[in-house]
Amino acid sequence: MTPVLEARGVSVSFGGVHALADVDVTVESGQLVGLIGPNGAGKTTFIDAISGFVDYRGAVSLDGRDLSGMRPHARARLGLARTWQSIELFDDLTVRENIAVAADHPSVWGSLREVVSRPEAATEQVDDALRVFGLADRGGVMPTELSQAERKLVGVARALAASARLLCLDEPAAGLDAVGSEMLGRQLREIVDRGTSLLLVDHDMGLVLSISDHVVVLEFGTVIADGKPDVVRTDPNVITAYLGSAGAEVAAGLGVETGESAP
Repeated sequence: MTPVLEARGVSVSFGGVHALADVDVTVESGQLVGLIGPNGAGKTTFIDAISGFVDYRGAVSLDGRDLSGMRPHARARLGLARTWQSIELFDDLTVRENIAVAADHPSVWGSLREVVSRPEAATEQVDDALRVFGLADRGGVMPTELSQAERKLVGVARALAASARLLCLDEPAAGLDAVGSEMLGRQLREIVDRGTSLLLVDHDMGLVLSISDHVVVLEFGTVIADGKPDVVRTDPNVITAYLGSAGAEVAAGLGVETGESAP
């Protein structure tokens, strides 16, 4: 079966800085792949590359279709959706309308009509996204009335409503407490179990390792581990990488006795 995402030898440089070097990541249909690593490892840069926001060397395909030379909007139309670390919502539209913007793919005339009117929000995709993320009773409120955690959920719900083949999530649990993170994990698993493939970047190690089918670990732009969560959490290279930047807290999240104290 053709993978939903196949990235081979992805490399990104900014001047003389090599942000990514020959990174391989595969996401199969209905699979949740976690992409983790210390700060500055290149996780967001990888999402930027495959979604077309930075130039890269290597090959990226979606459902077997080569994405070379495609701009971000063209990749999005093929089904490659993403979220951002910063929460970019339209504060003059309701929550429902924010999500409807992503769900709607109007014709040229439809786009012109929306210039002078608000987007049509009564769609099945919007209702489904609101339900999945527990926002059904918040559809009519303005984003300025939401908590930071709710704004993050709206951002993910908007990406889901785009009917993506691959949904790339960049730090969706940021700003969530332990209860919120656990709830998000259940919601993401529901999305995957219904057939949408996910690539998840997050610093919440408990979240990523508990819900991912496969995990890829980056350090300084290169892959240092790649496998099932139970294998990755005990990989010496992973433990060393995190001990160098996050100390005992991350080691505890990995569930590994290292015999070393935090710096």
